[in-house]
Amino acid sequence: MSIREEIIQLAQAARRAARVLAKSSAEIKNQALLKMADEIINAAPEILAANTEDLRNAQATGISGAMLDRLTLNDKRIQDMAAGLREVAAFPDPVGEVEHEEVRPNGIRVGRMRVPLGVIGMVYEARPNVTADAAGLCLKSGNAVILRGGSESTASNRAIGAAISAGLRQAGLPAECVQVIGNPDRQAVTELLTLNGLVDCIIPRGGHKFLTWVAETASVPMIQHGEGNCHVYVDDPADLSMAAEIVFNAKVQRPGVCNAMETLLVHAHSALAFLPVILPRLAKAGVEIRGCEQTRALFSPAQAATELDWATEYQDLILAVKVVPDVAAAMEHIARFGTGHSEAIVTSDYLHAERFLQEVDAAAVLVNASTRLVDGGQFGLGAEIGISTQKLHARGPMGIRELTSMKFIVRGTGQIRK
Repeated sequence: MSIREEIIQLAQAARRAARVLAKSSAEIKNQALLKMADEIINAAPEILAANTEDLRNAQATGISGAMLDRLTLNDKRIQDMAAGLREVAAFPDPVGEVEHEEVRPNGIRVGRMRVPLGVIGMVYEARPNVTADAAGLCLKSGNAVILRGGSESTASNRAIGAAISAGLRQAGLPAECVQVIGNPDRQAVTELLTLNGLVDCIIPRGGHKFLTWVAETASVPMIQHGEGNCHVYVDDPADLSMAAEIVFNAKVQRPGVCNAMETLLVHAHSALAFLPVILPRLAKAGVEIRGCEQTRALFSPAQAATELDWATEYQDLILAVKVVPDVAAAMEHIARFGTGHSEAIVTSDYLHAERFLQEVDAAAVLVNASTRLVDGGQFGLGAEIGISTQKLHARGPMGIRELTSMKFIVRGTGQIRK
């Protein structure tokens, strides 16, 4: 069987499963989610053994420390995967909700009903916990899903997928509601991205090079989880103690994720007191500082930042730092180099905060809070399938409701158009 034939068969099976899932009750879907969570816990030894294999292979290729962290599973992360599935089970089921129903002058009753998208293809790099998160969210929203993680996480994803399939069968749902592509050949992804008519939507997650390739290859409609070149701007006036905690958290807490800060912008008046305090602290935590001329004058170990640094999503312990004259200059820098993901201001000025909220164009804009908070769980959405940086259909963290669409429903009593 060719790779194309293999993927077509997966998609056809997903299409059949999606029809079953779309009419399944919330109770059945919730039971499946709980069974999936139980099976992931039961399969922890197998999942960790598979992950050890992936880590060994990844280390042999010289993968970065941050990417290695994204790939690593442990007992806590497995527990978190199961907890995420149980959390999704506890959320209200959006499928079948009717919104904005009204009676028109001719007597017809018009409403909009929330429905599943159908078959979702999910392609992503590293982070095997995404396999469980995506499976849970797609199932609860009534969608079948075909998952393809990066080749670096093949063994981990297969093991997680096997546990999910076991849980689905126990709940009486087709195992094909969630399928993991085990073929590491990249052609398998190419085939998935071009299965118009069988796959309704593609959701990619990964780095710039990967996302660019997916966008250029896909003919199936795509919801893009874009890059996270995120900024924190420390204003004047600002609580510099609070700013230090926000900046440190945004960069260091988990540098390999899309909502980590990549560029620190600081008002010239605040820089004199703030940078000599925060930059040594960041450097002590292993962060490499690349700064503008004023930054380097205040912190001599900093390397000179280039134009490329302002545009780079490092996903590593590297930080670009720039001193700016005012909030307008900070917003201009963000407009030029930001990727529309998450942008934050630390300020004590109400008008500056409101201006930043209104004028900065991003999926999430924060005042006096870390960019690391831009996450489905932190926003009350439960586990998320990604953070959309585009503006059509969904924007920001994508939970259950963002994986549905609407259809018009019309109830009449014999009305015709004259």
